[in-house]
Amino acid sequence: VEEKKVLLIGWDAADWKVIHPLMEQGKMPVLKSLVESGASGNLASLDPPMSPIMWTSIGTGKTADKHGVLGFTQPRADGSGVQPVLSSSRKVKAIWNILMQQGLKTHAIGWWPSHPAEKLNGVSVSNFYHHVTGPVNKPKPMPNGSVQPERVAKRLEALRIHPQELTGNHIGPFVPNAESIDQSKDNRLSSVAKITAECATVHAAATWVMENEEWDFMAVYYDAIDHYCHGFMKYHPPYRKGIPRELYENYKGVVEGGYRLHDMMLRRLVELAGPETTIIICSDHGFHPDHLRPMALPKEPAGPADEHRHYGMVAMSGPGIEKDKLIFGASLLDITPTILNLYGLPVARDMDGKSMLAALTTNKPPAMIDSWEAVEGDSGMLDTTEQSDPWAEQEAMEQLIALGYIDPPDENADKAIASCQRESKYYLARTYLHKNDYESALPLLEELFNEQPEQVRFGVRLANCHHMLGNIGEARHVTDITLENWENDAWDKHQKHLERAREKGEQLPDEIASMSISDLHRMNRPALDLLQGTLLLAEEKPDQALFHLQRAEEATPQLPALHQQLGHTFLKMERFQDAEAAFFKALEIDPDNAPALHGLAIVYLHMRQFKEAAEAATRSIGLLFHNPQAHYHLGRARFRVGDFEGAERAWLNAVKQAPGMRRAHEQLLKLYRRFLNNPAAAQKHQKFIDELIVESSNVSAGVESGSLAPITLHDPNAEKKTSIAAEEVVTI
Repeated sequence: VEEKKVLLIGWDAADWKVIHPLMEQGKMPVLKSLVESGASGNLASLDPPMSPIMWTSIGTGKTADKHGVLGFTQPRADGSGVQPVLSSSRKVKAIWNILMQQGLKTHAIGWWPSHPAEKLNGVSVSNFYHHVTGPVNKPKPMPNGSVQPERVAKRLEALRIHPQELTGNHIGPFVPNAESIDQSKDNRLSSVAKITAECATVHAAATWVMENEEWDFMAVYYDAIDHYCHGFMKYHPPYRKGIPRELYENYKGVVEGGYRLHDMMLRRLVELAGPETTIIICSDHGFHPDHLRPMALPKEPAGPADEHRHYGMVAMSGPGIEKDKLIFGASLLDITPTILNLYGLPVARDMDGKSMLAALTTNKPPAMIDSWEAVEGDSGMLDTTEQSDPWAEQEAMEQLIALGYIDPPDENADKAIASCQRESKYYLARTYLHKNDYESALPLLEELFNEQPEQVRFGVRLANCHHMLGNIGEARHVTDITLENWENDAWDKHQKHLERAREKGEQLPDEIASMSISDLHRMNRPALDLLQGTLLLAEEKPDQALFHLQRAEEATPQLPALHQQLGHTFLKMERFQDAEAAFFKALEIDPDNAPALHGLAIVYLHMRQFKEAAEAATRSIGLLFHNPQAHYHLGRARFRVGDFEGAERAWLNAVKQAPGMRRAHEQLLKLYRRFLNNPAAAQKHQKFIDELIVESSNVSAGVESGSLAPITLHDPNAEKKTSIAAEEVVTI
C-alpha cells in the first residue's frame, strides 16, 4: 500500500450547472481553486436515482444488484413491518472496509446508509447521527449505534446542533427578509433551519475527527444540497410562471446559500487535510436548475427523484492528480476504483467501475484482483443480525415520508412488507435495465405487471424491455393494456376531482365540468402520439410513426425525447439531413443529451462525414461512457478515417460492455486479420463468435439496431408520471 491520505467528500445533488456560475462570480472560491489545481468533470448517474442506492454504489464501485441496497426501506427480519435501509443491508465491502483490511486508518462520517455505525479501526458516524429532535432545551438522545467506537460517542453527541439553536444571523444568508415572514402561515424557515443544523452537525463531527484522530482515509457525506434543492429549487432564479411572486422573492437565495455554505465548509476541510492529502468531491446526481426543471412531480414512491439531473459532479486535487484537467466518461462507479488506484491497490474485476486514469499523474493501469470479498480479515462490516434503535428508525421513516421519498407504510405489517418488496424488485429491475441486461429485468417486470397491471410505471418499463429485446408484439400488447389503464385512471381522477369540487361547493369552468372521455383523450394526445410513434417505428412503419411524432411536436415542441425519436424515424427513412436537424433540436433543448449526440454520430456515418461522426460519438461517450452502441459507432468512424488503434479501443469497449454484440466482434476479427496483423486476437474473437454467440443472444434486437429509443409514456396531469430513464423524461 502506498503512503497516501485521501479525503472523499460527498455533496448530494451538487451540479456544475449551479456551481460554474457561482465560481465565475467569485462565490465558491475554494472549490474553484481545487478545480484549477486538479481534475474535474461530470459523473454519469445511475438508475434508479435513489440516494441510498447511488451512495452505496459510489462507496463500493458496484451496482445495486451486487451491493444489495435496493431502496429507502427494507422488511424487518422478524416480519413485524418495514424499516429504513441499514448499513447491514450492504452485502459487499465499501472502500473504507477494504482499506481497513490493508492496515489503513479509516473514518466514515454520515454516509447513506450507514446505521448502525460500522466497527472500523477509526471513527464511524451513521446517517442517523445528525437528526436532532425533541425540545431544544431537552433534545432526544443520540440514537443507539450512531457512533463507533464508544470512546468518542459522548464527545460527538455534544457537537449535535438543534435547528432551534440557529438565530436570524444563521438564516439571514439564505433568506435575507426572514424577519418579515409570518411563520404561523409559512413554515419554510423551519425547513431551512433543520437542513442547515443537520449539515453543520455532520461538519462538526467531520472536523473533530480530522483534528483529533489519526487517519489515512476519510469519507464524509453531506445531504444538505439535495434537501435545499428539493425544498427551494422551484424558487431559484430565473422566475418561472406559476410560482407565487412573494414566495419567489423570499426564497430565491436558498439554493445559492446552500452551495456557498458548502464552499465555506470545504475551506476548513482543506485546511485540516493539508497539502499532502488528495481530495475528491463528488455528487450522486445533479438537480435541474433551469428550463428542464419539472413543473410537477409524480405521485409515486420516490417521486421527488424526478427533479434529479442524470449527471453528478466530481472534482479531484492533490498528490497524484493532474492539474487543470477535464474528466470525460466517468460514472459514480469509478470513485472507488480510482481511490484504490491512488493507494496502489488492485481494482476488483467484480466491480462495475474503472479507475479514472486520465485524471491521475500516472496513467499506469491498476493491478487487478478477482474480488475484494474473498480477502480475509476484519473489515469492520456488520452482519445482518445487528440491530439498531427502533425509535430512531421510526424517526428516520417519518423524515423519508416528509421528504416524499416513501409513502406511509400500511398499518398492516404484511401489506407494508409486500409493498416494500415490490418496490425493491422494481428498483432491481430498473438496475438491470440501466445495465442493458434486459433478460434479467424481464421476469421481474412481468411479475410486477401481472400482479398490478394498473401500475402504469410497471407497464411502461415492461413494454420498453420487450421493445429492446425485439419482442415488438409483446411490447404492443403490454402498451395497449397500459394505455387503457392509464386512460381509465385519468378518467377516474377527473371524476373524483369533479366530486370533490361539488362537495366543496366550488364552481368549475364548463369546459372542465362537461369534459367527456373523448375530450380527455384529445388532451392526452401528444403523449399518446409519442408512444404510438415509438411503437410504429419499432414495427418498421416509419411513415406512420412520423405522422404521430410530428403531431406531437406541434403540441409539445420542447421535449428532447420527442426530437430524438424524430431523429431515429428520419434515419429509418434515410432522410439524413432531417435526422440531423432533429438531433440538433434535442441538443438545443438539452446540450448534455448523450443519446442525441449518439444519434448525430449515426447520421454522420450514413452521410460519410466520418470525422464529425467520431466527434459526436466521443462527446456522447464523454457524457455517458457505458453505452456499447456508441462505442461501436465510434469504432466505425475511427476505422473510416484510418485510425485502426482507435477503432480497436472503441470496439473492445463495446464488447466489454455488451459481450454478445456480434457485429463488434466481427469488426474486431476483420481488423486483426487485415489491418493490425494479430492472428491470435483474431482467433479469440472467431472462437467467441462460433461458440458463445447465437442468433438469440442476450444482446437484443432493439439494442443491436442502434436505432430504437425506449418507449416513453407520460401523464399530462402529473398525477402519475413515469419514465424509462432520466434522459427520456417526457413532460407535457
